[in-house]
This record gives sequence, structure tokens and C-alpha cells, in this order.
Amino acid sequence: MSARPVKHSVTLRGHRTSISLEDAFWQELRDLARQKAMPINALVSQIDAERGVEAGLASAIRVYVLQALKELQVSSD
Repeated sequence: MSARPVKHSVTLRGHRTSISLEDAFWQELRDLARQKAMPINALVSQIDAERGVEAGLASAIRVYVLQALKELQVSSD
């Protein structure tokens, strides 16, 4: 698994864009989308819509993944 960010393409509001994420974050994001039974583009669109203007999309995704993993950890304790 690479620690360096890798570009991944997604579609937001009908336009292709690329997001640079480390493999670990991308895999967790895919797993979260699968758990929610939604396409990854839909989950990324949701994250995009909820992020603040001061946060970049890749950063918002990392924070979303981290928060989701923390919530899973708390619920399993």
C-alpha cells in the first residue's frame, strides 16, 4: 500500500475531477460507500456538498473517513 497520494477520478455534478488520496484512505472510502450501498461518486458528492469552503475535497474526504472509523470503533466498544 502506497503512502504517497495517488490520483483517482470521480464525477461531481456531471464533471470529471481527480482527487489525490493515499491508498489507505481510498480503500476505506470505497468500503464506506459499499456499506452505505451507494456509488463512490455519490458518497464523494455528499462529502463535497457538506464540506466548508476552507477545506479542500481530498482533506474533507480524509476527515470523513477518519470520523467514520472513529464512530465504528466507538460503536464496537
